[in-house]
Amino acid sequence: MNMSMTRIQAILMKDFKEFSRNYAVSVMILMPLVMAFFLNKSGNATIATCLLTINMAFTVVTAYVQCCLIAEEKEKNTLRSLMLSPASLGDILIGKSLFVFILTMAVVAFSIYIVGYSPANLFILAIALILSAVFYIAIGTICGLFAKTVMEGSLIILPVILIFGFGSSALALSSAFPILKIAKWLPSSQLTLLADALEGTYTTMDVIIPIATIIVWSVVTWIVAGFIYKKRMVD
Repeated sequence: MNMSMTRIQAILMKDFKEFSRNYAVSVMILMPLVMAFFLNKSGNATIATCLLTINMAFTVVTAYVQCCLIAEEKEKNTLRSLMLSPASLGDILIGKSLFVFILTMAVVAFSIYIVGYSPANLFILAIALILSAVFYIAIGTICGLFAKTVMEGSLIILPVILIFGFGSSALALSSAFPILKIAKWLPSSQLTLLADALEGTYTTMDVIIPIATIIVWSVVTWIVAGFIYKKRMVD
């Protein structure tokens, strides 16, 4: 699969222009920042609430923006033209993801700074955050490929925001509702568990299991995204 940096850069710049023109989508980057600001001012910020802000950034920024950008391409019938262009699958998927990835890392970094969260091991947490961003971009891509319009994409992405954004909060109710224990294996929950473990004395498995879980989620979702994309090419 031949990839062209020129094509990737062109797709990235195109997404940036579409994002900056669509205020209904671009305003979503403010939600985690506002939440981080209020947490900082309340003085009640904990590891759990800080990670809730980060997970919100992944859902309402990463997945939502990616979904809406692709849905907008479909609504304007420009995605089909992109699929039929000389750009390879790698060019399109990387180009369509790179802008959202950069935007996500910026929002997450600002959220961490605003809330005043100082990770005990920034290097390990940064790896988990990057892998999480890759996963949520894949989820947003899948939802965007199913949506026909931006409005439809905004509705399709809601279950993702509820399930993955607040998955770690569901663990608090697992004693009353045992079925919610499955939420432990969501990427958002694993990220929270990893952050908690890093604050104390942690073992190698405390790090490997969460990161490996997020990697598995990422690989599976990107395989599904690639399959759906190729199916749309011959639809």
